[in-house]
Amino acid sequence: MKLSLTTGALARVRADLLAVAVPTGGLDKSADLKALDKAAKGALKAAAKLEDFTGKAGESLRVHVSGVSAKQVLLIGVGDAPQKPRDARSLAFRAAQAAAKLGSVAVVLSTDDDDAIRAASEGLRGGAYRYLTYLTGDRLPKKQLEHGTLVVHRKDAAAKAALEAGEILADAIVLARDLVNAPPNDLTPTALADVAKDASTKFGLDFKQWDKKGLEKLGMNLFLAVNRGSAEEPRMVHLVYKPGGNQKTKKVAFVGKGLTFDSGGLCIKPAASMIDMKCDMAGAAVTIGIVLAAARLNLPIEVHALFGATENMTGDSAYRPGDVFKSYEGKTVEIINTDAEGRLVLADVLWHAAKLEPDYLIDHATLTGACMVALGPWTAGLFANDDELARRYLEAADSEGELYWRMPLNDELRESLRSDIADLKHTGDKHGGSITAALFLREFVGKSKWMHLDIAGPAYLERPHGTSPKGGTGFGIATGVRFLERLAAS
Repeated sequence: MKLSLTTGALARVRADLLAVAVPTGGLDKSADLKALDKAAKGALKAAAKLEDFTGKAGESLRVHVSGVSAKQVLLIGVGDAPQKPRDARSLAFRAAQAAAKLGSVAVVLSTDDDDAIRAASEGLRGGAYRYLTYLTGDRLPKKQLEHGTLVVHRKDAAAKAALEAGEILADAIVLARDLVNAPPNDLTPTALADVAKDASTKFGLDFKQWDKKGLEKLGMNLFLAVNRGSAEEPRMVHLVYKPGGNQKTKKVAFVGKGLTFDSGGLCIKPAASMIDMKCDMAGAAVTIGIVLAAARLNLPIEVHALFGATENMTGDSAYRPGDVFKSYEGKTVEIINTDAEGRLVLADVLWHAAKLEPDYLIDHATLTGACMVALGPWTAGLFANDDELARRYLEAADSEGELYWRMPLNDELRESLRSDIADLKHTGDKHGGSITAALFLREFVGKSKWMHLDIAGPAYLERPHGTSPKGGTGFGIATGVRFLERLAAS
């Protein structure tokens, strides 16, 4: 979808649908709305009165109008609260969805600072998102939204840059959604690595990958244990973005879980729990999205993105409960439940990332159902061994409207990871499962300032919520990029 900015009277904005935010109290609260209604010969007020539309948050009203350039006007209630940039994203998202079967949409921003323009740009692209790769014939939509316009008071260089930044962020999120939604017979570990390779070539990132032999040479035995039951080759990928020039910059390493399909292994999942396990590589998708956005935004910060990709299957050589493997870091690990495979892959990749000595080490993973039990489907669990890192990340999340909740790294639960025959068990007791998973990962980050983000809930949704669609959401990219921007500026 092509995006642009425009200024001027609302009555002259050309679009199939013109979306306008209306505060509580209705059309009389805005001079622009009054002028628009006057041009529409009072049609907006008449429709609002007929439908009892008053501008309360959540209300919307579509009105067919004459006398103005737009074919329809969509009034969207925003309530009494002061409008924040994330509200601009929501407004634009709702407008794009309402115009899904039309050709063009224009969104009137009540505030048009740079952050609002960026958020609205992202919202337009996000609201227009559809995963259509495997639809054919009559299943394909006959018409799609092709053009989005933001109606603002200025079209200066800063506004245009904000619009472009929103598009870049939306591109990263759309890529992550497409990857998460892709079926596992096509998005194999090798295919996921190829996506990262192609993107690195397009946007000038350094790229390196390790195949099975390469992982064996490194000694990533935990990672390889998970792969043993699969006919598909594993891959570890390392993408690097370095800003131009010779200036010294901060270094951040992101690590993602990349299980392209998780059957549970020998501790096999029930069928109902297996159907969506193509989404178990969402952490890798987020990791790719963050580094690509950082590169395209030319952020003055060094970003490393690493992920381990494999399937967890039940083939002849599948690893078993009771097996013991030596990790890349050196600790021995007793396997308890083969369906707790993600932490094993992450452990080896985290140690590889820790050896880069980043200022911060951050991982994203659809790791535990226990986190969803604790926080529900829309909130990610945040575990950190550094308070300043956690504070910075939560502030970035708040500005982007993504929900995180800091969880404790309760050392009293560390005892449940003690093995009688190895250095560690890889799972603890049934209670506090997301915490013991994080405690296990902490064993493999060395002295890094580290944060683990359990995105099992919001990475893949059974139904739309807020500005997130059903299926893959790209949750985590917006916060990660905002964190990097603020870190670079500090």
